[in-house]
Amino acid sequence: MGRKRLSPARVAMLAVFGVLLALALVGPMLWGDRAAAVDLERLGEGASWAHPFGTDDLGRDMLARVLVATRLSLVLALLTAGLGCGLGLLLGLLPTVLGPRLGKLAGSAIGLLLALPGLLLALLVATITGVGATGAVVGLAVAIAPAFARLTQTLAAQVAGSEYVAAARMTGISLPRLMLRHVLPNIAPALVLQVAMAIGGALLALSALSFLGLGVQEPQYDWGALLNAGLDRIYVTPAAALGPGIAIIVAGVAFNVTGDALAGALAGETIRPARRSGRGRSRSAAASSAVPASGPSAAGSDAVLQVDGLSVTFEGEGGTLTPVRDVSFSVAAGERVGIVGESGSGKSLTALAIADLIEPPGTVQAERLALHGRDPRELPERERRRLLVTSLAMVFQDPLSSLNPVLRIERQVGEAAQAHLGATRGQARVRAVEQLRELRIPGAARRMRQHPHELSGGMRQRVTIAMGLTTRPSLIVADEPTTALDVTVQRQVLRVLRRVNAEHGTAVVLISHDISVISAFCERVLVMYAGRVVEELAADRMRVDAAHPYTRALLAATPTLDADLDRPLATIPGRQPALDAVPGGCAFAPRCAHASDRCRERLPLLETLGEGRRVACWHPQGAALPVREQEMKR
Repeated sequence: MGRKRLSPARVAMLAVFGVLLALALVGPMLWGDRAAAVDLERLGEGASWAHPFGTDDLGRDMLARVLVATRLSLVLALLTAGLGCGLGLLLGLLPTVLGPRLGKLAGSAIGLLLALPGLLLALLVATITGVGATGAVVGLAVAIAPAFARLTQTLAAQVAGSEYVAAARMTGISLPRLMLRHVLPNIAPALVLQVAMAIGGALLALSALSFLGLGVQEPQYDWGALLNAGLDRIYVTPAAALGPGIAIIVAGVAFNVTGDALAGALAGETIRPARRSGRGRSRSAAASSAVPASGPSAAGSDAVLQVDGLSVTFEGEGGTLTPVRDVSFSVAAGERVGIVGESGSGKSLTALAIADLIEPPGTVQAERLALHGRDPRELPERERRRLLVTSLAMVFQDPLSSLNPVLRIERQVGEAAQAHLGATRGQARVRAVEQLRELRIPGAARRMRQHPHELSGGMRQRVTIAMGLTTRPSLIVADEPTTALDVTVQRQVLRVLRRVNAEHGTAVVLISHDISVISAFCERVLVMYAGRVVEELAADRMRVDAAHPYTRALLAATPTLDADLDRPLATIPGRQPALDAVPGGCAFAPRCAHASDRCRERLPLLETLGEGRRVACWHPQGAALPVREQEMKR
């Protein structure tokens, strides 16, 4: 895709902006002497060919003074906007950096500053620091900061909650690097536009303060001071006020248009076409063996993942909500385990808890939550991150939102290798290319130079898988990786996961609400409902051994090729209980045709019915029913 053409008006204003910068650089050198020359014979003259904007009270040429004042006017405006926006940027990032509690205090402080009138705040600070250019700059900078801080806070909060930031956190990169690489680039377009507008606004405000006598003082002068002097004689020589007035307006518009153009470029309005490069291929031979594979070996190990008594709670004003309750399961090396259930059953939160991606006000409690026998919660921060990155890979639902839109594929796939394997940028690139080729991505070296929006949906999802496999983890947790894809691409992605599982012995936990996908891909299935595991059984025996009424209802609601087309598709009446209204007994009882008073009053525990089979039900269906009824009578 070529560059998008700029409109003629925008080109014209960009040209004006360039002229202003040139005047600021050379104006004092070219017209400084003329602007300072006193001519007592031409005091207060009107416009003429010799003096287009007339002369002032000392006979000095007003056009020359306007041109010379360009430097001071622009420098002061840039300083004001730079100080104000810099302070606002720091304040705006504090709520994201400090966490929820301290961040809430920082957000309240920003709100308090916003409540103060900007002009009064600027005048107060200018009065305290003293009349003059310094006081005007500091005062206006303080007045600009709160609005810029609130914008930064809002944008940073949106980006910090995105899936690609969560994926970056999974790589274990430091907080400053996370902010510089993943947060700031994605909020830069809006910030750049705001900075440009702040420069234009600062230019007008500084001119206003100089006009009021609170800004630049003699012998210095800016456009505001010249405007003040010209307005004294506006009825005699109006051209004296016209010159600085035009300069202020044109400069303000030029800054706004320039900021809009820069923001558009940063947001991808001008996209460079991808270029084919052979450099990555030429470096491959030199660096292919420089970074050894890392991470725990899958072969011969015990359980890759062990989860016992996992619960996730959220504290709110209305009380405590527990969307995941007492979940226990394990995953062996090379095993494919599926977690299935309706939306809201706690599947994704279980995955996020395993990956240590639950943020406050959410909390995770578990009797045991171990990767290769090591509990990340008991390790120092650096070692904890390394264990998570080298043992676990997360694949999220939407590949487009899982990838940083402003970074090239090369940076995103190779980031974990640089952060945890000590790879150089060139070595990380080589490993990334190899990873893309392994996942059957055509033109892997060329894809490295592309952005996520230039790839298809299936290719983006394979890139997210490649990101996770860079450190050779022993477990992949795929949270509905095919939901946003069509069936053809869905099959390709599942084939990639199966190949990774077969070739590397990587265990896979596949989360989905589609029970047919789970049964076709997985070896073992966990069925979740209302935050609990209600059944566990072998995937190839689901339609035969399913004992929980909820599992059987899910299977009945899934069409098959031999289904009777004349019969309506089965549905499950009702819906899952709200988090603040979970019943004390079985949560599925209100929707279950087999429910009894015992089901409504007592919570069934997850108990073993046979090898590889567990169910939490007072009335399990099928062959397991007699066994369960005998246990109830004891």
